[in-house]
Amino acid sequence: MGKAKRERVLPDNEALAKAHMMKVSAQKLNLVASLIRGKKVSAALADLTFSRKRIAVDVKKTLESAIANAENNHQLDVDSLIVSEAFVGPALMMKRWTPRGRGRVGRIQKKFSNLTIVVREVEESA
Repeated sequence: MGKAKRERVLPDNEALAKAHMMKVSAQKLNLVASLIRGKKVSAALADLTFSRKRIAVDVKKTLESAIANAENNHQLDVDSLIVSEAFVGPALMMKRWTPRGRGRVGRIQKKFSNLTIVVREVEESA
């Protein structure tokens, strides 16, 4: 009696995971996302494990979620997955103020970001 099932947006050989409201600017998050684009998931996980960036821990969690979605929800082979897309978008921005000299005010922008990771199953070429 409920709603009709929504059609799948991605092809059958892809799975995705999203992370919303990550407390980092989109520019800094994109540096970590560009580190894993186009790589096999095993290499991407290794890169994120040994990355010195603070946000790499959350990106790794999102990548592991995309891998789990591919394995459990779409029955894709984990060993043949690559990171086909990893893109970043802005989320909300908290605006705060701090006092400056001579009665003025300085604006502080606390930025948040959204991350989307898409993994794709590729056929092993001989």
